[in-house]
Amino acid sequence: MWLCGLLTTARAETYSLADGTSIAGDIVGNPTDAKMMLRQPDNTYTNIMWGQLSQDSFRQLANNPKARAFVEPFIEVPESERPHKPAVQVKEVTRLELPPKQSFFGALASSSVGMLALLLIYVANIYAGFEVAVVRARPKGLVMGVAAVLPILGPAIFLAMPMYVEPAPAEAQVPVETATFAVPGQPVPAQEAVQISAGSSPKPPAGQVFQRGQFTFNRRFIETKFAGFFGESRTGADANSVLIIKMTSGELHVERITRIGTSDMAVAVAAGEARQEITVPFADIQEIQLKPKAA
Repeated sequence: MWLCGLLTTARAETYSLADGTSIAGDIVGNPTDAKMMLRQPDNTYTNIMWGQLSQDSFRQLANNPKARAFVEPFIEVPESERPHKPAVQVKEVTRLELPPKQSFFGALASSSVGMLALLLIYVANIYAGFEVAVVRARPKGLVMGVAAVLPILGPAIFLAMPMYVEPAPAEAQVPVETATFAVPGQPVPAQEAVQISAGSSPKPPAGQVFQRGQFTFNRRFIETKFAGFFGESRTGADANSVLIIKMTSGELHVERITRIGTSDMAVAVAAGEARQEITVPFADIQEIQLKPKAA
């Protein structure tokens, strides 16, 4: 019995711990991921956690087939035995060259996308000249031509100018004949002479002209200025008036306004012996005339 204990003590291995102490014993059973069980020389059993062992014990247990797979992750490889990392080689790369510094329009003209943008701006500039000519009542060809020669600046100049209004035609001078009425036996005073104009007649009332740019054509304007044209029959001053609407597509002689909305209105015009209803957008109206009917 004493001999068996002596032999067991002789076979027990000693493991050093991380705290500087050591423990002797044989591995019992199969170790686990967290620990191993030792049977000490006095036939007592104890559990040793892997974190309690020193590096020497880990290298010692690496020779034990039971514990090798569990202790290898804890073994620290000396710096001299670690594989050297390959040196980092910096390779030259091909870099894009920065374009030379130039003006904004020069940069636009140096690429196809920029040329397209310049073309669109130029076309929009000419169209702006057309719109300015309509608003300021200027010749469209003149304004668009100036816009083509002086982009942006040309339309701005005409936009700053006042609207062009055609002068009224001069009235023809009618010769005046002077007739003297005398009473027998009485001299005719000079101040009693009566002047009679040949072919003179009472002047008809003048019409009204409303042009885009001077007036804003919308529902409120139409209802305020032409309220008499909404009924089936007209009375008062509108009874002897003619409503003429000039648009970009033509001219309409309106008999009455049948419907009005926020952006357009419907008017009745004579089409032979019948009436035709036409929708007129406010944006298309260039001028509205209110004239007296011809005698």
